[in-house]
Amino acid sequence: MEKLRRGMALRIHEAWILLVVIPALVTPAAINHEDYPADEGDQTSSNDNLIFDDYRGKGCVDDSGFVYKLGERFFPGHSNCPCVCTEDGPVCDQPECPKIHPKCTKVEHNGCCPECKEVKNFCEYHGKNYKILEEFKPSPCEWCRCEPSNEVHCVVADCAVPECVNPVYEPEQCCPVCKNGPNCFAGTTIIPAGIEVKVDDCNICHCHNGDWWKPAQCSKRECQGKQAL
Repeated sequence: MEKLRRGMALRIHEAWILLVVIPALVTPAAINHEDYPADEGDQTSSNDNLIFDDYRGKGCVDDSGFVYKLGERFFPGHSNCPCVCTEDGPVCDQPECPKIHPKCTKVEHNGCCPECKEVKNFCEYHGKNYKILEEFKPSPCEWCRCEPSNEVHCVVADCAVPECVNPVYEPEQCCPVCKNGPNCFAGTTIIPAGIEVKVDDCNICHCHNGDWWKPAQCSKRECQGKQAL
């Protein structure tokens, strides 16, 4: 029984020695970091330590990442003016570009200066387009034309005063017309011009020549049915 107790105590003592000695043998250098990927925080800190090339004072870089030597002439971008690489950075041309036509409808920026590729060659009037020098009538009383300046010039008809008291407006005509010819008022009756008209038993009237707006001139005659004295 005593031997059994001593054997168990010896095994426990050996196990304790192993627990103490083995961790001490595992050093940080023995751990292979490639087998243990770093966490996000470690990766971020390592990226912050990256060193990028610095060309200041040595060259210039364009939009595509190409490097140019000092004194070399280059275009920084697709629509930029040419530049010269200096120690202080690119020094670019600033030319006086021609003005874009006010009627330009398409401008391209493919070079140092913007370029007009399409000029408006029509007129716009009330939502419709007309060709240069094209004439049109937006209404019966308007005559218009598309000018080379892309502007529309119109003339409105000046209608003469109608020679009647009851003019009418036809759908496709600008000015009013006297469908029944010249006339005037005799009281409340409209009578034709140029003839005498008996408006009642005692009065005969006629329009003034050229003065249709004036009331008719009337004269009394012997009334019908009246016996002679």
